[in-house]
Amino acid sequence: MEPHGDLNPDTDDLPLRANTNHILVRHYVLDMTVHFDSRVISSSVVLFLEPGSGVRTKAGAGDDIGHGTGDGAGTTDAGGSQERFASGFQQVDAIEDDTKGLEKVHGVEERDKAEFQVVADTDNIQSSHLWLTTNDSDFTLVLDCCDLDVSKVEELDITSVSAMLGLQPSERSEVYSLNPQAALIQRLISMPSSQWRQKHQLFSLCSRAPGAQDGSSLHFHRDKWSLQVRKKGVTSPQDFPRAVRICYETRPTGGSVRWTKDQDNRVCVYTAGSPINNRALFPCQEPPVAMSTWQATVRAPSECVVLMSGEEQAVPTEDGDTHFFIWNYYVTMAMPASTFTLAVGHWHQVTAEIPPALESGVRDRTDCDKTAKPRAGCGEWAEAGVASGLGSSSSEVVKGSPLQTGSGDQTTRSDSAFCFSTLEDAGLSVTDYSGMVDDSISCSHADYPCRFTEWSAWSQRVIPHRVFSPVCLLQKAQIGVLKLLPRCLAAAHAVLGVHPFPRLDVLIVPAGFSSLGMASPHIIFLSQSVLCAGNPGSGDKGLSLCGSRICHEIAHSWFGLVIGARDWTEEWISEGFATCLEDIIWAQAQKLSLQETTEQFDLKALLRWRRLSDELQNSREELQVLRPNMEKTGQVSNSGSSTVKHALNPEKTFMQVHYLKGYFLLRFLASQVGEQQFIDFFRLFVKKYHGQLILSQDFLQMLLITFPDMERKGLTLGAIYADWLDRPGIPKWLYERSAVWSQARLVEEVKAEVVKWILLSRSHQGKGRKRKRIEPKVNYKELTSDQLVMLLELLLEESELSVASLCALQRTYSLQNQDAERRGAQREEAE
Repeated sequence: MEPHGDLNPDTDDLPLRANTNHILVRHYVLDMTVHFDSRVISSSVVLFLEPGSGVRTKAGAGDDIGHGTGDGAGTTDAGGSQERFASGFQQVDAIEDDTKGLEKVHGVEERDKAEFQVVADTDNIQSSHLWLTTNDSDFTLVLDCCDLDVSKVEELDITSVSAMLGLQPSERSEVYSLNPQAALIQRLISMPSSQWRQKHQLFSLCSRAPGAQDGSSLHFHRDKWSLQVRKKGVTSPQDFPRAVRICYETRPTGGSVRWTKDQDNRVCVYTAGSPINNRALFPCQEPPVAMSTWQATVRAPSECVVLMSGEEQAVPTEDGDTHFFIWNYYVTMAMPASTFTLAVGHWHQVTAEIPPALESGVRDRTDCDKTAKPRAGCGEWAEAGVASGLGSSSSEVVKGSPLQTGSGDQTTRSDSAFCFSTLEDAGLSVTDYSGMVDDSISCSHADYPCRFTEWSAWSQRVIPHRVFSPVCLLQKAQIGVLKLLPRCLAAAHAVLGVHPFPRLDVLIVPAGFSSLGMASPHIIFLSQSVLCAGNPGSGDKGLSLCGSRICHEIAHSWFGLVIGARDWTEEWISEGFATCLEDIIWAQAQKLSLQETTEQFDLKALLRWRRLSDELQNSREELQVLRPNMEKTGQVSNSGSSTVKHALNPEKTFMQVHYLKGYFLLRFLASQVGEQQFIDFFRLFVKKYHGQLILSQDFLQMLLITFPDMERKGLTLGAIYADWLDRPGIPKWLYERSAVWSQARLVEEVKAEVVKWILLSRSHQGKGRKRKRIEPKVNYKELTSDQLVMLLELLLEESELSVASLCALQRTYSLQNQDAERRGAQREEAE
């Protein structure tokens, strides 16, 4: 069956097949076991579903992240109002794991194995043997999926979970009598966010329920891009099962996760930010509107650490059956399935003082390709987590809240520590805008525990944070990331206000990571390339790339995560905003004066202009457009399926047009209204749109309303579309402004240094090889990190440079100790 024949999976567009207008996943419960020997994750995922009807297919502004997409979303059709049944949860606080007779799912049970036998299995096609007994009149649940080996799909018997009896209405309605399973799931989904813990406990219990015993079964078919599920005779989403369990295994070559070795030569696996997102990790609904919450149990070897995008740090417990450790994570804010992030490896927590057990390993090992000697056991990283302080600042150990783990009512408390620094002790700027919050703040998003309504969150400038890395990079991560992180977090709070997420982990990922960083809820991946090869006494020198990259990824918490693009082709909403805010936040973290900030902005703008200009001269025009769907942006088919234009194009992977052109659009808008007024507007926009999906028009229309003088000058929505978003090439303003940036003071200083190096190179030309050379004495100016990048770029434009001058260049600026960006420029120059 090909339910979306209009989609051509052989093009460079990524198909989003999920029929989200028909039915939505409201919650995922994942149970994963990591097998490093076979490079496979065996897993089950339980989907809690809610049918929708009459969902809009046209673009709409300010669509909620979370419930409310369909007419049936969050309604009380399944029995009573929220207020009426909420009182029935008073006893849920003391829920026990009364799962007698419930099945613990780790894969395919032997029961009824023949019924779910796979009769067709190729690389891209797989079906259960009863799939052909269904027909096109049966309703089909379509999930985004690829590179997964599905073994079983079944409906769960929720009525067998005794804890769910508390959700039964006091008076049995007709709806409940006709379909008690659907009624109970609807009431579970509709529980208010104030009872999220009880809600997640019930989801967990329901996920272990046995398969339905009504004599019918679910049948599935998997093709290249989707998994399709039917129940014979069920013709509408309203009658489709509301709780579905899928048992499957990932493939070693699946595109969503990367199996590799870290810098200590130890095995690890992590979600690598693939263009296909997480569909090769678990079957899911990938369109942005398909927001859901989730909880996950991950079993991994006891010596490994599991990091995920979850709201509390997990406390591992031992699995008595496998002797693996069990890690539990969850989220309470509905997010796209693409934000689910996983990393399993022999990571160690970076602390202000490296533990003695690891210090010798760091000291003795300058080559990260050698095998690490220390054992990265769970107890070892937990003990190392008790930080003694960050730099010279006073620190506190922030223990995690009790977290339900394992089975029964077993509760453990974290031995690992988050840490944060007080701004006064760290000497950070105390400027902030927490006064924005007031008693009248009102969120426009769907119901979830929102930090924007919590006074304590507005005053929390530095959220609890941890840093993890392989042993051989502990010292570099300590000097760079751990030192800068609290300053960058405080600066981001000063610029944008409340942190959208309550905690943050940062992981230095293995070599070969495809970018410098990747942000997900509660966790950031950083490339080792941003780490400076400095030493503990080197101060902040050489930390510019690391600091600015941290600020970029932190900025994504606001733009890209808590505010997301409704149409993924509008990447500039995430990347352009993060690039612009990266400069603002990093300047705040450095405590620069207004003049220093302006000069740094101009230098960075010129560097980016040069990169964008080169890229646009050497790329296809269709890849240069920030809004490729133009007036059709945000539109989907009647079922909710769509495509992400050019998402699979290999050229696009290396392009920065959404970063750079989006950044310049924001710089242009800031020049029209004033820099500080533009920053103030960012905060207003976040206050209004947090927790929602947006299109370009939502931001631009609010800007034009806030600053009406712009339209009076002829700067309309249509004009911005035409000049910046819907056409390839470079807008006129950018050409004109680049000439101004090229004359900035910091740039002129670089040009003066370039002349010195050119003269030095020419002084070596024509001299005999045997004659002893007397190097001329030249006073070279000390350059900032960005100035050094500009210097190397300008020297690259010279047709010839002497070997002696290149050696002198390396000695003068210690290029071998610089960050990856400048080392890369050096290698290119040498070639």
